[in-house]
Amino acid sequence: MKIKIFVLITSLAVLFCCNTTTPKEAETAMVSSTASPTLPLMVGAERLETYLPFLADKTIALLVNQTSMVGDLHLVDTLISSGIKIKCIFAPEHGFRGKADAGQKLKDGIDDETGIPLISLYGKKRKPSAEDLSGVDVVIFDIQDVGARFYTFISSMHYLMESCAENNTLFMVLDRPNPNGHYFDGPILESDHQSFVGMHPVPVVHGMTIGEYAQMVNGEGWLKDGIQCQLKVVPCQAYDHNTMYELPIKPSPNLPNMKAIYLYPSLCFFEGTIASEGRGTNKQFQVYGHPLFPGGDFEFTPVSGEGSKYPKLENQLCRGFDLSKNPVEELRNMKQVNLNYLMNFYRDFPKKEDFFIKTLFFDKLAGSSKLREAITSGKSVDEIRQSWESGLEAYGKMRKKYLLYPDFGDN
Repeated sequence: MKIKIFVLITSLAVLFCCNTTTPKEAETAMVSSTASPTLPLMVGAERLETYLPFLADKTIALLVNQTSMVGDLHLVDTLISSGIKIKCIFAPEHGFRGKADAGQKLKDGIDDETGIPLISLYGKKRKPSAEDLSGVDVVIFDIQDVGARFYTFISSMHYLMESCAENNTLFMVLDRPNPNGHYFDGPILESDHQSFVGMHPVPVVHGMTIGEYAQMVNGEGWLKDGIQCQLKVVPCQAYDHNTMYELPIKPSPNLPNMKAIYLYPSLCFFEGTIASEGRGTNKQFQVYGHPLFPGGDFEFTPVSGEGSKYPKLENQLCRGFDLSKNPVEELRNMKQVNLNYLMNFYRDFPKKEDFFIKTLFFDKLAGSSKLREAITSGKSVDEIRQSWESGLEAYGKMRKKYLLYPDFGDN
């Protein structure tokens, strides 16, 4: 089967002189071509020839973390060795080096290895100030996403795009494959439940690369007051939405492997309940349980450690289930948010009145109160999934407008 890819046009002057703010305008910055299936997959950051010449006389800032690699070298080191002037690095959740706990507030500082100022976007503020962007010509975003609405890097990207729009600064995305980009599924977020773990009216699994998602945020007018930023996407080579992409680096402390990444959209709902989803173990987002659970075939005890200093149910023996024994191919081929894990656990839990201990947070994760209300009222998985159908159909049409790569289901 031939693979259709998008490549940046060779004329850098044409490529970077226009403002890419809509899918139609994005076509002026790219041409489609038919490539040999033997072409290697390359992430946007690795396609140096497409963006380094443009950056040569610019001052830049970056939103990056430990996943922002160009082969064996970090993007920051790559740019420094190429003589690119970097004003600052914006640090998202888990920090620039990816070591901080989930939810841990970060402070501004100086990176020990490079001496570059670090500005936290996960502490006192979520959005860069005009002062932060003063003198910056281009802001580069290069972070590995996992395709779930509540994974906060897309929220950080939203605020950075908004700041770039307000300060007339070009925003460039170095695109990367989405390991969960082979489907979309789940309830659509409702506007009154907008939060940092869900900012946009999209399903739990959005099925887009970060570059495609940025185009959607811009094109749908989701930034404040409908403003749009100057947006450029450096696409991947030889990628499509059927590609099975194994991440070379874990994207955050509690997503240690591909099994966790595939299970994350389904098991993250346990974050809003009394049960543990495996934080504080070596099987994060692959096991779930609780000390009071009467069934299950697996036991585990969450303990304090790197990436989870104060895990839920710390030092308590939990009974539940271990999904890490399932083949990785089986988990990938699931291609849907699996509600059975959550709903079966709730059905058998002895103290149902205590189960949704974090009601507000659960509803933020789900995107509304409807999922929790459906579960507590005894609705079936099929009934709940049917309630998603119209929203997913509308989302699918919107999503199509912003795709840069052949979609799953395309011939």
